[in-house]
Amino acid sequence: MGRDTREAVLRAAEALFAEQGFRRTTLRAITRAAGVNLAAVHYHFGSKQALIEAVFARRIVPMNRERLRRLEAWEAAAQADLEGLIDAFAGPPLELARRPGGAVFVRLLGRSYTEPDPRLQAALRDLYEPVIERFKRAFAGVLPGLPPEELYWRLHFLVGLLAYLMSGADLMRLIASCRLCEPGDTAAIQARLRGFVAAGLRAPAPGMAAGPVPAGAASDG
Repeated sequence: MGRDTREAVLRAAEALFAEQGFRRTTLRAITRAAGVNLAAVHYHFGSKQALIEAVFARRIVPMNRERLRRLEAWEAAAQADLEGLIDAFAGPPLELARRPGGAVFVRLLGRSYTEPDPRLQAALRDLYEPVIERFKRAFAGVLPGLPPEELYWRLHFLVGLLAYLMSGADLMRLIASCRLCEPGDTAAIQARLRGFVAAGLRAPAPGMAAGPVPAGAASDG
């Protein structure tokens, strides 16, 4: 019963925070939507701020766990390739966005930018940073000829592209006029993303000699 209550509160809070924002959503509104009393929220989460952070962790922690599982499998491969590393990084968030409830969570992520809060931003950094650092080392290892600053910018662009692709099908349908792509086909999106990002990561950095950046074996770590 305790787990069911906690999950009901998290589901209701996610939907209401995404729809109304963090400031406008009250704990009483969440308890009404979840069918629980206010004491249950305080028992499981302690405060509204802790509840907000738990709503994000509910989605991000499993996503990051899957990212690391795929990264470790990639590192263990006899011939680790750049495309496989891109899949390990990009696949889990794309899949999350298209699961039941994923669209609501993507809107919630948008709220974290439109209603910035230093405490929430610090909590999100704590969730993402260890995973991002692991991937940064892996990308640096497979692209040894790319300067660190250039690698930073290219990974920054990759994250922005992922955010766009996670945000939903409406813009994709507008650009493609509904005929050239299927925004709900995660495998097809991932395949196209893989080739596009790999070409961008391998391209010579400004000021480097012409020719692709060599992609070697993955580094340890």
